[in-house]
Amino acid sequence: MGELNSKYRGLSQAEAEAKLKKDGYNELPTSKRRSLFKIIWGVLSEPMFILLVSCAVLYLILGNMEDALVLVGSVILVMAIDIVQEHKTDNALEALKNLSSPRALVIRDGEQKRIPGREVVVGDLIILAEGDRVPADAFIIENEQLNVDESLLTGESVPVRKRVWDGKENAPQPGGDDLPCVYSGTLVVSGRCIAQVYATGAKTELGKIGKSLEGLQEEKTKLSRDTNKLVKNFALLGLVICLIVVIAFYFTRKDLIQAFLSGITLAMSILPEEFPVILTVFLALGALRLSKKNVLARRAQAIENLGATTVLCTDKTGTITYNKMTLQKIWELDNPHSISLKDIERDNKKDQDLLFFSMLACMKDPFDPMERAIHKAVKDVVPSLYGNYEALQLVKEYPLTDSCRAMTNVWKEGNSDNLIVAMKGSPETVLDLCKMDSISKESEMQKVSQMAEEGLRVLGVGMARVDQGNLPEEQSGFDFQYIGLIGLADPIRENVPAAVKECYRAGIRIIMITGDYVGTAIAIGKQIGLKNVENVITGAELDAMDNEELKEKVKKVTIFARVVPAHKLRIVQALKANNEVVAMTGDGVNDAPALKAANIGIAMGQRGTDVAREASAIVITDDDFSSIVSGVRMGRRIYDNIRKSFTYVFSLHVPISGMSIIPALFTEFPLIFYPVHIALLELIIDPACSIVFEMEKEEEDIMDRPPRDPNAPLFGKKMVILGMLQGLAVLVVLALIYFWNLNNGVTPTKNRAMVFTTMVFSNLMLITTNRSWEKNLIKILKTPNPAMLYLILGVFFIVILATNVPAVINIFHLSKLNLVELIVCLLAGNISVLWFEIYKAVKGKKALS
Repeated sequence: MGELNSKYRGLSQAEAEAKLKKDGYNELPTSKRRSLFKIIWGVLSEPMFILLVSCAVLYLILGNMEDALVLVGSVILVMAIDIVQEHKTDNALEALKNLSSPRALVIRDGEQKRIPGREVVVGDLIILAEGDRVPADAFIIENEQLNVDESLLTGESVPVRKRVWDGKENAPQPGGDDLPCVYSGTLVVSGRCIAQVYATGAKTELGKIGKSLEGLQEEKTKLSRDTNKLVKNFALLGLVICLIVVIAFYFTRKDLIQAFLSGITLAMSILPEEFPVILTVFLALGALRLSKKNVLARRAQAIENLGATTVLCTDKTGTITYNKMTLQKIWELDNPHSISLKDIERDNKKDQDLLFFSMLACMKDPFDPMERAIHKAVKDVVPSLYGNYEALQLVKEYPLTDSCRAMTNVWKEGNSDNLIVAMKGSPETVLDLCKMDSISKESEMQKVSQMAEEGLRVLGVGMARVDQGNLPEEQSGFDFQYIGLIGLADPIRENVPAAVKECYRAGIRIIMITGDYVGTAIAIGKQIGLKNVENVITGAELDAMDNEELKEKVKKVTIFARVVPAHKLRIVQALKANNEVVAMTGDGVNDAPALKAANIGIAMGQRGTDVAREASAIVITDDDFSSIVSGVRMGRRIYDNIRKSFTYVFSLHVPISGMSIIPALFTEFPLIFYPVHIALLELIIDPACSIVFEMEKEEEDIMDRPPRDPNAPLFGKKMVILGMLQGLAVLVVLALIYFWNLNNGVTPTKNRAMVFTTMVFSNLMLITTNRSWEKNLIKILKTPNPAMLYLILGVFFIVILATNVPAVINIFHLSKLNLVELIVCLLAGNISVLWFEIYKAVKGKKALS
């Protein structure tokens, strides 16, 4: 390269320093962080947390220090999580910054100089060679067969070749062969060049991605919004009823202290403090469960969105495929069919020759992924040939050029004067160099088309033998003999077809978005089982569409090919405009904006870039596409169990509130529940809604349902009716016991003890029946749930303690119950949910669909 760059002087050090001062460092700017005060204020402004703080204050007034401290601790914990999440965008930009600032070899003052990549400026001449990371966007002014891996920007798994800039044209977007530019963050896989920098930092293609990341805002999940709304409505309802009860109690009984006591009891019975707890616990434990299945949820609420996914946009390279070229098929000249690598006859000399000469046409220690794949294939299939290869001496190389799309190597064996010549390249060029007649050439090109339809990158192979003194100047001077074709591909991951099938079964549409060619994308789509693979739109076609047209087209498209990062972002946004819940998988820098914009971004953990991981909500740590299905299943399970838990909590608050209101409005009826009773019930309610339901297994048909309507409310009309009916049934049973005891002269303490005990047993039955809305009670009891067993034991312990130990009886203003009375309470509690079991039996699986 010294000969090439001796005529260049580049910038002077003074010029470079002046430009650095003017334009800034070649790195991405760090986004401005919110102050700690603003973060805390934002958290406290949420209705959910206002309610939590209010409940904590209420508990402090009541002297219940333990519950107050737990609620305050919850607020602090959520604040800490929110502060940590604030760093995500900054981390994504930091990852981009690190990637875009490698060491750079520049020419300044006529000398080569290696400097930090962040100090490269516009106008710098940079020298690039095999293995170098490009430090900035630059025009190529000298070129020696440069090939660059641009997969992190375009998704193309095969390196692209470059050409010299004509000095006039503007910089094109990355993607495809024969562009006159190199782009920041990409990798040189072969060849060398000198390039002149035209963009640094945020103005590079990589920087534009960083900018789009910075401008995208994360959205709250619908579950979070619905929960906030639900909590707010309940709080307002509770406040109104509470005021009515306090006023009514005071005017009917003229006892202000008892009025406030009754009002506080009612407030505690109505305030849905469990809802935010349920949401936090379910999502946190769900994230923990997923992490054990190699799925890392970087934002716990993303799990809920994953369960609601209607469209999965998946990148091809590195996600569906391994992003690793392999030699998969050969088609030896005299063979009627192509042969997969695993079926090659190891003792077949013609097959061996095709493999051997393919390798001889590669570099000795290749960096190019296709040449590495050829070397590996020979080592794996015919190891003895590799021993012969290592004994050869490379005499001369004929590199691939723009005018001759093939490369040739000449080898010497020992002291022999006969030289071995091997050639590989584009099939058309190889066939021309082998001087094949038109009929034979047409036959071979049909084979090429057939292999290309399978998604293979096809190369032709030829060989020749010459004397040492007769080497021609050009490749066309050899008397080549055509040997056959080899097909390379980036293979699909083994688990992908099954995962695709599972997604379709779950009603999730799959769209493949790739920077690769249409033919390759269709071939891969067929291999993994995509539906309607003929519905393809290219990046060029997408450019010609406005947003409205794309919004319509995207409803039917299965594959987007030859796309760039801006396209991916537009696709995701078009899908979201159609009210789809969009999941986007990816592993490259090119995927980051779409990952961030999608409802749920899923990055690959092993092969994924730091940028993709930081921009995503979920990271698949083992890069297994099928793990996404586990995430969908878990998301659906969590949502199902949250609804069951919310229904249970709602239904339970109905009888508690009812039994608090009835005595408060009529002077002749004694009070049943005091705050201490509500606090005791919370000992059962909290673990039930936050542990038992969270541990409940998913329904058997959970992956056979279509995705739920993303606009459907969490707690819809049907759920309200169900919860109300369950609660009213319990309230009726409690009221019957209450009034029966009143009419039969039972003391207020025994009446309270029986109502309270029946309430506890009804609570237990509500938990049990709501564990499944499809299975009957017998099947539910047969379904293991470790937390349920502990809860049942705990409930019976509380009942025995509260109705048999004198000290506890006095604290709770109860009376001792005998065995018969306990059995009556137990049977009454069971009867309260009997109607729902009958309803499930009559309606079957359609009961709550």
